Amino acid sequence: MAIKKVLFLGSGALKIGEAGEFDYSGSQALKAMKEENIETVLINPNIATVQTSEGFADKIYFLPVTPYFVEKVIEKERPDGIFLAFGGQTALNCGVKLYESGVLEKYDVKVLGTPVRAIMDTEDRELFVKKLDEIDVKTIKSEAVESVEDALAAADRLGYPVIIRAAYALGGLGSGFCDNRDELISLVEQALSFSPQVLVEKSLKGWKEVEYEVVRDRFDNCITVCNMENFDPLGIHTGESIVVAPSQTLSNEDYHMLRKLAIKIIRHIGIVGECNVQYAFDPESMDYRVIEVNARLSRSSALASKATGYPLAFVAAKLGLGYGLFDLKNSVTRSTSAFFEPALDYIVCKIPRWDLGKFHGVRREIGSSMKSVGEVMAIGRTFEEVIQKGLRMIGQGMHGFVENKPIRIQDLDKSLSEPTDKRIFVIEEAFRRGYTVDRIHELTKIDRWFLQKLHTVFNTCRELESLTSLEEISDELMKRAKSQGFSDFQIGRALWGEEMNRRSAELSNMVRENRLNRGIRPVVKQIDTLAAEYPAQTNYLYLTYNGSQNDVNYLGDKRSVVVLGSGAYRIGSSVEFDWCGVNALMTVAEAGYRPVMINYNPETVSTDYDMCERLYFDELTYERVMDILELEVPHGVILSTGGQIPNNLAMRLDEAKVNILGTQAKDIDNAEDRNKFSSLCDSIGVDQPRWRELTSMEDIDMFVEEVGFPVLVRPSYVLSGAAMNVCSNEDELQRFLKLAANVSKQHPVVVTEFIQGAKEIEMDAVAQNGDIKLYAISEHIEFAGVHSGDATIQFPPQKLYVETMRRIKKISGRIAKALHISGPFNIQFLAKDNDIKVIECNLRASRSFPFVSKVSKQNFIDAATRVMLGLNVDKPSKSAFDLDYVGIKASQFSFSRLQGADPVLGVDMSSTGEVGCIGDDTSEAILKAMLSVGYSVPKKTVLISGGTARSKVDLLEPARMLHRKGYVIYATDGTQRFLADNGVPAIRVHLPGDDKQPQALEMLHNKEIDLVVNIPKNLTPKELSNGYKVRRAAIDLNIPLLTNARLASAFIRAFCEIPLSDIRIKSWDEY
Repeated sequence: MAIKKVLFLGSGALKIGEAGEFDYSGSQALKAMKEENIETVLINPNIATVQTSEGFADKIYFLPVTPYFVEKVIEKERPDGIFLAFGGQTALNCGVKLYESGVLEKYDVKVLGTPVRAIMDTEDRELFVKKLDEIDVKTIKSEAVESVEDALAAADRLGYPVIIRAAYALGGLGSGFCDNRDELISLVEQALSFSPQVLVEKSLKGWKEVEYEVVRDRFDNCITVCNMENFDPLGIHTGESIVVAPSQTLSNEDYHMLRKLAIKIIRHIGIVGECNVQYAFDPESMDYRVIEVNARLSRSSALASKATGYPLAFVAAKLGLGYGLFDLKNSVTRSTSAFFEPALDYIVCKIPRWDLGKFHGVRREIGSSMKSVGEVMAIGRTFEEVIQKGLRMIGQGMHGFVENKPIRIQDLDKSLSEPTDKRIFVIEEAFRRGYTVDRIHELTKIDRWFLQKLHTVFNTCRELESLTSLEEISDELMKRAKSQGFSDFQIGRALWGEEMNRRSAELSNMVRENRLNRGIRPVVKQIDTLAAEYPAQTNYLYLTYNGSQNDVNYLGDKRSVVVLGSGAYRIGSSVEFDWCGVNALMTVAEAGYRPVMINYNPETVSTDYDMCERLYFDELTYERVMDILELEVPHGVILSTGGQIPNNLAMRLDEAKVNILGTQAKDIDNAEDRNKFSSLCDSIGVDQPRWRELTSMEDIDMFVEEVGFPVLVRPSYVLSGAAMNVCSNEDELQRFLKLAANVSKQHPVVVTEFIQGAKEIEMDAVAQNGDIKLYAISEHIEFAGVHSGDATIQFPPQKLYVETMRRIKKISGRIAKALHISGPFNIQFLAKDNDIKVIECNLRASRSFPFVSKVSKQNFIDAATRVMLGLNVDKPSKSAFDLDYVGIKASQFSFSRLQGADPVLGVDMSSTGEVGCIGDDTSEAILKAMLSVGYSVPKKTVLISGGTARSKVDLLEPARMLHRKGYVIYATDGTQRFLADNGVPAIRVHLPGDDKQPQALEMLHNKEIDLVVNIPKNLTPKELSNGYKVRRAAIDLNIPLLTNARLASAFIRAFCEIPLSDIRIKSWDEY
């Protein structure tokens, strides 16, 4: 039958274990459908993604990806086919449920690509093992169990240590190692709350982990696109490992044996499209086990596509329509068919980015469950080069493998054998203390080949450290250092040590000058997907010192516009800046310039081969950006669409006479530096909260006496509130000041008064020469004190006075004029009783740009890019606020992966992603948004502990609504009395520490509670400990938890007013 209309399921909000890679694979698949003139319908509530923009899918529904809503959309749209492989585990699980419940059959919807039977064979462990036994392929011995007792019995049969995994889970959620009974009991209980089935299997810690990406069409043609090897041995989840491709330590024989097996496996299972096979491999005995097969595009497949330039998702989508591999052209090389295996003449290295420092109490060990929030990929010609490049790219203050600030380690052996997010730097410290490669191998089980290479880097750095001036460095040594990935800064630090902290820019420039005078500069290489065996016309580039000539012929016509990307996804900067970058590239191309991108994140759409004319898959450091600009000689550079990383380069690029398009560097500095921004506000009569710069403790104490606690401590030049903290007493103040001073060494730390109970309002706008052309004002549901990246935001605002709006426009106009803004900017305001203060102003696109652009249907980035290119932009005719609907942006948290972290919101950002939903009124939009980030409407019981007197009052009306709806309310001591006094019956429960019944924790463990509302009174340690136990239990047992009174009231009101069946199923274009 001819397929005319196809439904795609997206993966929803970005979370740990399921991030930007699915925006990338979905966007590619949609392009493939467009080429075939097939109508596409997409369900994805993640409003910040590229795939939910105009021009990708024909119809977009910002709705939760759950069986209920997907069925409603199927009923309305009547698609012929559905794709499940492009939305991560979320889409896969949802599709399997729709298949099992007969919905797909009922509406005659055909599953395209890999059949559901095959998906179930790979997802259900018992079926998987049976299936592979049929062809005598070895798998890890495991037993599937459904209760704690069975798990204990299974572990006794297999013998400890064992590993626990939850079936049907993503990114190793609910998995871990157990050495004894106690560890097993707590882990299994947690895993069973996420999944009906748990596997107990023998642990093979210390073997190698190897992956193959395989493609198969329905005619049984197979190719392997890429194989990868983990730097870390088995036992660390592949999403947490440093990974290299192609594999470096397998012999030819090993490589071919595993390749043959991979093809045999996917033929037997019957996969159509793309999948990855993960092996545990013991190089001593050539023994192997198959760990798992993912019958969908995964994080590894995004990495494989970017590593080889082979467009996996695009090809998989076409194969799903029934094409064969021989019918397709490889769209990167443009001349070979897709039925070719890429061969690589370079090496890539992927390194995860963790943000564990943002969470109170989180455990830092890494293991079989994923905690990283993003990743980077470095391309080069040697392992030494890529590992050093990659360690700079993750953006956590390191300069490569060597020449970093020394780390303090109590017990070196323990730090080597029990990995944390900092282990690679522990290896460097071990070299410094004289450990041999063999000793480190024993402790870490990392292959000696990798350790040997790291040791080479260490030796070069020792050699540099023995010298004292640039003149002493021979040309040979300088060349060798550069080809091993040393940056100019590292060479400077090896020579001058501590002096670099004070004069880093100046001294790095000296090294740079010296190097250029010797004629040592990098060359540009193209990624040929077939290692120069066949002609490749790619514009997919990287720079290296291991080569002699440039692969690109530069015209020097000044028609290029270079857009700087956003780097690794992290908490506070993720897919929304990718959306901004991609939109800027599209506008640059429309205006007749040559779009050029620099970015190194393999999960993004901006690093896709067809998004721009030249893609430099390389570092966003000053050194590398200058290397590229000297070759490219562009018309100008766009800094404002990539979040904070490009913004921080503004001053140095300006000094180097680079043409920065849009707002100038001096103005960016005036907004970023607290001092300068404050005096600017004073001079134009704009009010702001009182503040003082940290010079001495006496100063600060005087200031605190004047304004009173609580106060807010914050460094300059940071994104997402890094090291920002609210202090409510003296010892917290001392503790956090030390912390902040460490974060921004060269910029001042500021202490501000913290205004309680104030509304937070944001203004996102675009100005041209200081004149505002386009703006959107949105309000937070929570009061100020929750970071704007974690807050729930509504646009257009529903509860602001007209007077407040007018003042905000006036103040923004003044600020835009004073800073001569040309391009995008965002200002955050506090409003209390109509009194308005400015918190901060960012002269770049903010994380709410995609949200306001899509809700108002005016593309802010398109307008901003045209301003930056000097084209005229007209103000929109109709007011952007006359909308008959409301958009709500809600945050996605991944606390269930961060064992031990306290899931409470504050001024430091902790959400990993977001969704945006549109409704006819606030309640409908809130309900859609909350369901999209994983909340569910409680069936019958709610546990409330209300916190301060103020928040108890806020929760009174919602509690009445719950009671009227027939919910049973359980409440802790004070809250229960308060509710009873006000005529709302509630049953009293006891916190840990009281010996009375019923106990809150027991009720949670017994699944007797459907929703927990727990509002912390303040942030003092004791208060946290009792509430913390309840909050943490709710997270670990997968029970919805709300810790903010304003959000709790809004959500409760929404589900009490609107039954699910009343939610209208409308696509974006119907609003």
